[in-house]
Amino acid sequence: MHIFCWGKSCLHLCCQSDNSDFPIMIHEKIDCNGDTIIIPHAESYKDCLKLIRSDYYRPSGRKAGLFRMWLTTLYSAGWAYQFWLRLASYRKGWLWPLCRLCLFLISEHTHVHISYKMKIGYGLYLGHGVDMIVNPLGVIGNNVNLSQFFTLGSTSPKAAIIGDNVYIGPNVCIVGGVTIGSNVTIGAGSVVVKDIPDNATVVGNPARLVNYDNPRKCIGNLWPVENLSYS
Repeated sequence: MHIFCWGKSCLHLCCQSDNSDFPIMIHEKIDCNGDTIIIPHAESYKDCLKLIRSDYYRPSGRKAGLFRMWLTTLYSAGWAYQFWLRLASYRKGWLWPLCRLCLFLISEHTHVHISYKMKIGYGLYLGHGVDMIVNPLGVIGNNVNLSQFFTLGSTSPKAAIIGDNVYIGPNVCIVGGVTIGSNVTIGAGSVVVKDIPDNATVVGNPARLVNYDNPRKCIGNLWPVENLSYS
């Protein structure tokens, strides 16, 4: 395993796990509330395809082929955005100008603005896929649900880090360089201005802790990131 470190982040060249759906690709390990979240970096269109498949699995529960996933882009604008977002994340490919153009055109239609440069884990789910603005300096972990009218903003050089298995309801606003722990549920209309611990449910403006009961209750069809292994 090759490791490249700077600051608090490390890049790892992953080994194939027992699950054949996991690629050999570079992953970045990022600290989140004392835990580690693993963020993939696509280095080929094959990597992009596996990221797209992880996203498709979240709402459908199926591991589909390329044709089925592409076909869904023709009647689901929100899914089309995710499809081209993942392809545009590989900036060295010869298709990159086309992918970037398609992403831009769909963004104008859906009003979803998530940068192809952003660090995003496996299994991203965009609920309804409309009206989202996300600061590209933020980090989105694995198996995260983002709902309509979501905003992640910051006026500082740092934006929020969102852990794994997080549900973010409609009209939620996350402000500044806060850290959202894993298995967190954020209720509709919440304004988050402080860190949220793992397994918490929060609601309100400003967001306040409600309980630690039934964490991850709103997250279904988890993409099994824990099966990734290193040597």
